[in-house]
Amino acid sequence: MTLDIWMRLEDDGKTLYRSRMFLSNLEENRLSITGVRAMRSFHLSLGFILQTVLTLSILAACPQMPAQSKVGARKVITAYVFAKNRVLKDDEIAASKLTRINYAFANIQDGHLVSGFQHDEQNLATLVALKQVNPSLTVLVSVGGWEWSGSFSDVAFTAASRDVFVESVIQFIERSHIDGLDIDWEYPGQAGSTNHFRPEDKSNFTLLVKQLRHRFDKEQRHLHRRLYLTIAAGASSEYLAHTEMAVVQRYLDAINIMAYDYYEPGGATGNHAPLFTDPNDPKQISADRSVREFEQAGVPPYKIVLGVPFYGHVWGEVADQHHGLFQAGSQTPQGYAPYGVIASTMLNNGFERYWSDSSSVPYLYNAQQKIFVSYEDAESLAIKSRYVIDQHLGGIMFWDYEGDPQGVLLDAIYTGLTQHPKDIAP
Repeated sequence: MTLDIWMRLEDDGKTLYRSRMFLSNLEENRLSITGVRAMRSFHLSLGFILQTVLTLSILAACPQMPAQSKVGARKVITAYVFAKNRVLKDDEIAASKLTRINYAFANIQDGHLVSGFQHDEQNLATLVALKQVNPSLTVLVSVGGWEWSGSFSDVAFTAASRDVFVESVIQFIERSHIDGLDIDWEYPGQAGSTNHFRPEDKSNFTLLVKQLRHRFDKEQRHLHRRLYLTIAAGASSEYLAHTEMAVVQRYLDAINIMAYDYYEPGGATGNHAPLFTDPNDPKQISADRSVREFEQAGVPPYKIVLGVPFYGHVWGEVADQHHGLFQAGSQTPQGYAPYGVIASTMLNNGFERYWSDSSSVPYLYNAQQKIFVSYEDAESLAIKSRYVIDQHLGGIMFWDYEGDPQGVLLDAIYTGLTQHPKDIAP
């Protein structure tokens, strides 16, 4: 006699535990159990099996048990790969130093998830193939972004529209052999770049991620692998006010807080990715403040992934006061500068590097040209990595991979999050 048993524990739609077993040799009062994933067989007594089932039943009564245990979990290193209309090279990505790749961006057309750029199918295949180098690597597709968030409000609006979108997501995942979806809705209940939003976005966003999670849980049964659901979240009080984050987080594996662009050209200068709040900062903003606000909104620390920029912002016509920090400035033709450009054309080329002790980030100032640059470097990322460990956060995410062609910043993150194994677990 043989039995095929699925065991699954849930709390409000969130899968807490899932396992599959084949039981045989029941008539001999002993059981042969084969776990599908492990592909190993164990011969155990009937008493042991009953004790195991009883233990799992007790665990089911623990509603706060996370799907992904925070104890002993290694920190996530998530890279956004933005290959707009170009083909990725086979050796372009240092897969061994990454946990997850979010491929940006897929788009939404007529309520369906679709490819965003040329060569996406080829590029996703290249990224999935990196699992040969790093078997634990997961590859997600990120949908939306600043320019392509205009369809989210319509997609989330009704049960029918959500059904259409979720089904298209499943088809995309199966077709591409990827591991899940990252939602970059900028922003629920707010204008963003498209000015298409509605008040109902707040509750509809919750319904959308809930439905995706439920469908992912169901889909995993025949895929025999886990599907991940994450979001890119705005690092602001306004974002939290327009979302039900305490509920949303239940259905997510990670919340990538975009803790950058706090200051952008077009207004006064400032640290665009400060770790801590500078007492002299008129806005009184920082990554640490954003993390605290998400925690206060109901997000457990281990689900928070701290976003960092692999680029800087450049201001012109900045007065030589306090080396240009928190001064009036103007936009420049190259206001967005990848780290590789900063390192090769600005450092030691007329720009002086300064350090903000209060915010733990660097900045550059060229007194002759009156140009101010806010950016991230290896020193500041080493400190942020230590912060992630100390605060028991989930890990670090960065935008985007192409900004660091020499791997200087990625090396700093990888070293910072892996060199102290004893500190990884909370």
